[in-house]
Amino acid sequence: MGRIVFENIYKSFGSKHVLQGVDLVVEPGQVFFIIGQSGAGKSVLVKHLIGLIEPDQGRIFLDDLEVTSLSEKEFYPVRKRCAMVFQNSTLFDSMTLQENVALPIRKHTKANTKEAMEQAVEKLRLVGMHHYATRYPADFGDGMRKKVAIARALTLDPEYVIFDEPTTGIDPISAAMVDKLIRHLSDHLGVTSIVISHDLRSIFGIADRIAMLYKGKLILDGTQEDFKQSTNPIIDQFINGRPEGPMDV
Repeated sequence: MGRIVFENIYKSFGSKHVLQGVDLVVEPGQVFFIIGQSGAGKSVLVKHLIGLIEPDQGRIFLDDLEVTSLSEKEFYPVRKRCAMVFQNSTLFDSMTLQENVALPIRKHTKANTKEAMEQAVEKLRLVGMHHYATRYPADFGDGMRKKVAIARALTLDPEYVIFDEPTTGIDPISAAMVDKLIRHLSDHLGVTSIVISHDLRSIFGIADRIAMLYKGKLILDGTQEDFKQSTNPIIDQFINGRPEGPMDV
């Protein structure tokens, strides 16, 4: 497993300059947080990695493979290595949890239905949801559904998992469970996690490294301690949740 490198990434949508020359390196096995206000370009940046967006300028590398301008077909193996857990769990209500998790196995591997269902239970076991395999998403709250979405993201044994606001909209106990799971994936399975978040409890609970974007630019890439000791007024306002300061709210 190698590094993920974002090199001088620019992206605009019309007159809105979302990313303005972002350089980032994500080392293997890290829990790497990308933080900042809403609209700072966090989700836009990581969507470049799996080909949902193409940069206006700059390059992206996965190990030694440049993924910047791959075709849709060429992105298939990249997406098997890099799974994404979207903010909304996007489970199919008409399918059981087991069927939801089995779906990508059936679609992308040669496993038959029985094998896919057995593998799905094992992925649900990783997130502590295997006892509920035959139940439906509507039976559970947002936090539990999020765990199932994570199980589904793990079906193809990705090396990298991108989490888009994983604790937004769920209660503190469920959020802590999701954080614990992300940390576990890194510590015990060697998964590299890229977490898009502005949840301060998560950021200062499980992050190995943190990168903060502000108005499309990287203002600090460092450890939890680097952020706590920073004298940058923008960082100080953000990590202390102050309503007044230099940041435009």
